[in-house]
Amino acid sequence: MTADDWLADTRTSYDTVAVSYTDQMRDAIAGDQYLRAALALFADSVLAAGGGPVADVGCGPGHVTAHLHELGVDAFGIDLSPGMIEVARSDHPGLRFEVGSMTDLDLPAASVSGLIAWWSLIHISDDAIPAVLGHFHRVLRPGGPLQVGFHVGDRSQAKAEGRGDPMTVHGHSRRPERVADWLRDAEFTVESQWEFNMGTDRPGAVLFARR
Repeated sequence: MTADDWLADTRTSYDTVAVSYTDQMRDAIAGDQYLRAALALFADSVLAAGGGPVADVGCGPGHVTAHLHELGVDAFGIDLSPGMIEVARSDHPGLRFEVGSMTDLDLPAASVSGLIAWWSLIHISDDAIPAVLGHFHRVLRPGGPLQVGFHVGDRSQAKAEGRGDPMTVHGHSRRPERVADWLRDAEFTVESQWEFNMGTDRPGAVLFARR
């Protein structure tokens, strides 16, 4: 499968599930103290460095973007799915959202003070990860924080359904050590690693890094 194929499948799939996905995710942050803590630490890092625009890449329905805004961060969202962006704009009319792909990130060099990618790299194939992280490094200002969240594991699988709607999308679970190595190869400094929901069927991890 080519990059164009899996990008098109991912875009169409999330267009299809945009409304049902939003209904499920709307209270996800409020219900998880670890996610709130990770976002609070990221927001503190951005503000301590003087603030400035922050890109939420793979923002989905905009719930993370909105939470960061509530923490005082000038966050805006980018997502591959026009359907997700439509929902994000409807749910959060005062915030900026735009359609775009992390595989060809259309932002100027050193234009953002921070970047967050929560559970969006999970749909990027292994061979495309270095280029994506290269884009992240290019658009971040020196010293800017990066936070990535993902499912922990060692498998990749196709998904044919989500939230009761049809999907054609691949999801990749990865070990934090592997993601950390990719970040270092992209010239990021990895500062911390959190793992949570350990012992469940959906463990997750958040890595904190800096350009």
